Amino acid sequence: MKIFLKSLALFVLLSSFTGGARKDFIALKNTSFGTGEVLEYRVNFGFFTVGKASTVIEKKIFHMNSRPCYKVDAFGETLGFVSWITKVNDQWGAYIDTAALVTHVSYRKIREGNYRKDEIITYDHDKLQAEVKVLNKETGAYGEPKYYKTPDNVRDMVAGFMYLRVIDFDKYKKGDTLAISGFFEDTPYNMKIIYAGKDNVSTKIGKIPCHKLVPVMPDNKLFDGENSITCWISNDGNKIPIKIQAKMFIGSTGIELVGFKGLRNQLKIVQ
Repeated sequence: MKIFLKSLALFVLLSSFTGGARKDFIALKNTSFGTGEVLEYRVNFGFFTVGKASTVIEKKIFHMNSRPCYKVDAFGETLGFVSWITKVNDQWGAYIDTAALVTHVSYRKIREGNYRKDEIITYDHDKLQAEVKVLNKETGAYGEPKYYKTPDNVRDMVAGFMYLRVIDFDKYKKGDTLAISGFFEDTPYNMKIIYAGKDNVSTKIGKIPCHKLVPVMPDNKLFDGENSITCWISNDGNKIPIKIQAKMFIGSTGIELVGFKGLRNQLKIVQ
């Protein structure tokens, strides 16, 4: 499960887009999501369900850096026999600008076996800088901050997940490549994602029309090949991640949508 969460985090990283070089926030057209949305997923490893995950957009609007923000949280935890081996209960959250979908504050609460990490990051979009503070487990207080340079209009993983949902995939043809920039911890990334066309995906909810995306993975010790991850995004007004499948050196893992509420648009399901 810990390996899966890392692979899921890496995929979301691929969606942590940054805009071009500009100082002013530019509003993005968003008709895909709003406050009060909840998405629920099951996590599988091979044929076994090993955990569950969810994303939650709070019902109220918050203000950070004098800007209105969505508060979005992503949760993941192990279930059943896997929890006897290593219990995972992670939370990733962010305050995301409602207009530009950039991150103003993000945080992580990691609980994986005996490993613990509490982190809070504040983004200064004028200085292109992130202030990172980590909780000291002995004192119970946050330590001295560390500062990292960031790309313009930086987005953390959670904001990248939300930004993925405002892309107009109908403008792409099968085989087209999306050029993507991202930032995670202290490192900027340049990745490519191949638009692999349209597909109907069978789920517990029903058969859902989707856009199919294949990130081009660099050489690594986790995933089996450069086309080892596939993501299906609903081909409707919501653009919900329906399914993510990853081929790893130790087996196949993935997540699949099993429940939802508070959608901005009706989910398209075909027979």
